[in-house]
Order: sequence, then C-alpha cells, then structure tokens
Amino acid sequence: MELFSEIYSCYYQVLRHLLSGRNAVTIQDIRNRICDEGFEESLLSIIPKLESGAWDLFRRDGELYLSKLAGPVTVPLSDLQKSYLKALLSDSRIGLFLEKEQLETLNDMLSGTAPLWKPEQFFYYDQFSDPDPYQDETYRRNFRLLLHAQKKNQYVDIDYNSPGGSRVHHYYVPARLEYSIKNDKFRLLALKQAGHGKMKLEILNVARIQSIRPAEKKLSAPVDLNSVIRASYYKEPLKLHIINRRNALERAMLHFANYEKNTTKIGENTYECFIYYNQSMETELLIEVMSFGPMLTVIGNDKFLNSLKTRLQRQMSLERV
Repeated sequence: MELFSEIYSCYYQVLRHLLSGRNAVTIQDIRNRICDEGFEESLLSIIPKLESGAWDLFRRDGELYLSKLAGPVTVPLSDLQKSYLKALLSDSRIGLFLEKEQLETLNDMLSGTAPLWKPEQFFYYDQFSDPDPYQDETYRRNFRLLLHAQKKNQYVDIDYNSPGGSRVHHYYVPARLEYSIKNDKFRLLALKQAGHGKMKLEILNVARIQSIRPAEKKLSAPVDLNSVIRASYYKEPLKLHIINRRNALERAMLHFANYEKNTTKIGENTYECFIYYNQSMETELLIEVMSFGPMLTVIGNDKFLNSLKTRLQRQMSLERV
C-alpha cells in the first residue's frame, strides 16, 4: 500500500496548481507545467481529457484556458495523513519547534485520530541511552531562543558548560541546529567573532547550555555557513572503499548522509568514498564507521586510521577482562 492515497498523486497536484492560477493559460503552458511538476507520460493522460472537455475544469476562450474555480484549491487531509501527523505529534522532539498553544491546538484537531505508529514500537539498537531532556522547560526555552535568533541572524549571549567541565561565556550567532540520531541529542553550529572580520565555527551541545540572553546586535551581512564549515575540515578527508553487496552502497549513503562526501565507482562492484570532516565530527564519525559492517574498508587518512586502531585495541582489551 502506498503511504498516501492516489487522490493526492502527481496528476492531482499538477491540476491543483493550474486551477489555483488566476491567469488564462495556453495548452502549451499546461504542457510545460505538467512536464515541470509531473512526468512526460502524464501528458498522454491529462491533455486529451482537458482538450475534449472530459475534465470540465477550464473555460475555453479560443486558445486560452481559464480555471472555473473562484479561489485556491484546498485539499482535505486523508485519514492516513491525519494518522501520520498524529504520530509525529507523539514524538517528544516535535514540541521544540512548536509553541505550547500550537501543540495543544493540533492535538485537539487530531483528538479522534489514532497515530500511524507509536514511539515505543521502535528500538534503536546503537543509540546512546542519555538523550537530551526534551521535556525540560529550560531546555525547551533555550531551544526556542536559538531558533528565533537563527532566523533573525541575531547574536545571543550563551553561558555554556564545556565537556571538560569549564564554564564558557561568549556571544554567538546561532547558524544551524543539527540532530544526531546516534547520540539522540541536538547540537548548535554557532558562529563566533575570530578577529579581522572573520567568523569562527564552534559546535555546542544544546543540553549543556545553561542560559541564553538575546543581544541587540545582528550580523551586518549574511555568512556562508557551508564555506565556514569547509574551512574547518581537515586537509585529508576520510577515504573508504565500499563493496556493494547486500545493498551496502545505498546503506552507506544513508548512513553517512549528514556528511559532505564524494563517491565514485572504481571497480565492478567497488566504490570509493571521501568523507570531509573536522575535529568536532571525528568521534561520532569513528563510531559510525565501526558500526557499519564488513563491506566497508578504511583506506585513510593516517590520523583516522590510528584513531580507529586505538579504539579497536581498547575494545579488545575490555573484552579480555
């Protein structure tokens, strides 16, 4: 069974956009819209029905077609879609992105709907057991302040407990919030003044933030975050060889989807993958590589290989105890 009903398929989405337009269009305009939003073979199904009038949706004025609808097309949610949304509302993280009143309103609207799944039906076998405190009011308040500042390119005064135990107090511009499924934690990619007009990237664990105070200052000009991230990468990327058995290539692309990478085919069934990373990503990437399986081989760089050997030796010594 497809996830959503056929009534919300490509044909209906294309026609909904055409019918919502207030300007007359030619049959060629309709053809172009179908090709842009659908499939070329869709022309064979849609165009004859419009030209013959079998789908009596447009008024004809010579070569022009004008929608018969007076306003925008609203598409009601199917029961399956409502069930999907109800399942999302049961996720403890969804409340971080919604105001309390918004969450209550949505729950009221879907009160008679059973969720498509429940959180307890999933077991993450390789996930850490100390997630962020998503229900904690201080955590939620800090998260919302970061979201607001990120949208406004606004500086915030952050009081932070570093992993080493020291207290850090700086002005940052929240640039991006990322979620680590392995750690079950959110981290903040924050920009900090580094002198000479340059910005430095720092990564903070949201749960370690003690307090946030919005500042009046904003960024004078947008910062290309991706460029800042690339500038922080090690000179040598991680080099992997992937043997594409048991769908290993597709699994690897999903497994390392959150990293910048470059993958090429180097043999009949072998692929070479370069993953670009920096110091803050190294430990998590190391754990992910170790958990992947025998179809993946680490070729380089030397720094990563040495870290991998050290970690494997540590695990072997623990097993002997």
